Amino acid sequence: MGGPDEGRGGGADSGPVNAEQMIAEARKAFFVMFGFLAIVWLVQLANYADDYAFSRDYGLVSGDIGTLPDILSAPFLHWSWAHIESNSGPLFVFGFLAAYRGVVRFLGLSLLVATTSGLVVWFFERGHVETVGASGLIFGYFGYVVVRGIFDRHLIDTLIGVVMAASFAYMLTVAVPGTPGVSWLGHLGGLIGGLTGAWLFRDRRPRPLPPTRSDGGGGSPARRTPNPDPANPRADLHKELGDLGLL
Repeated sequence: MGGPDEGRGGGADSGPVNAEQMIAEARKAFFVMFGFLAIVWLVQLANYADDYAFSRDYGLVSGDIGTLPDILSAPFLHWSWAHIESNSGPLFVFGFLAAYRGVVRFLGLSLLVATTSGLVVWFFERGHVETVGASGLIFGYFGYVVVRGIFDRHLIDTLIGVVMAASFAYMLTVAVPGTPGVSWLGHLGGLIGGLTGAWLFRDRRPRPLPPTRSDGGGGSPARRTPNPDPANPRADLHKELGDLGLL
C-alpha cells in the first residue's frame, strides 16, 4: 500500500515481517481499537443520560447542508443500547484486522470510509431521517480486510480476507435496497469506501529482487563474459586475461 503508513522504512509491511514486528503492530492495533470503543461507549453514556439528544443534534440528515459536518460525528452515536451492542463486536474485530498493518494508514482509511458512508446517506437517503451509528465503518473495514491482500499481494492478508468473506458474507444482506430498520445506504457507502481504500492505500513499493549469485568471497557478484568463439575454448581465457591486463 502506497498510502500513509507508520514505520515506512521498517514497518510491518516493508519486506519480511518477523514475529516481534507482527506482535508490536498487533498490540498497537489492539489499543487503538480498545480506545476507540471506549470513546464510543462513553459518548453513548452521555447520550443516554441526555435522552439521546446527541443523536438528534449531531446525526446526519440527508439533504440538510447544515448536517454535512456531522458525517464525522455520526459514527460515534447510537440510538439505543441494543444498537451499540450489536455494532461493538464487529467494529472491534474488523477494525483490529484493518489496523494491524499500520495505525496511521488505518486512520486515513477511517476518515475515507466515514466520508463515503456519510455522503451516500446525505445524497440518497429519504428526507428528514437522522442517521447515526458505526455500521458504515464496520462495512468499510470489512471490505478493506477482504480485498487488501489482493492489492498488496500479501499471502497472509489474502487468506484473512478469504476467511472473513466466507464467515461474514451474510452481512451484505443489509447493504441492499429494502432492508427494513437499518441504513442500508450507510452500509453500502461504507463498503464502497473500504474497497476504494484498499486500492488507494495499497503497497506501491517494488518487491525486493531475488539475491544474486556471488563469488563466495564476500565481493561483488561474479560475472562471466560469454565466449565469443564457442569453437575455440581458449578464446574465452584470452579474453579474460586481456581484460586483466596480463596479455
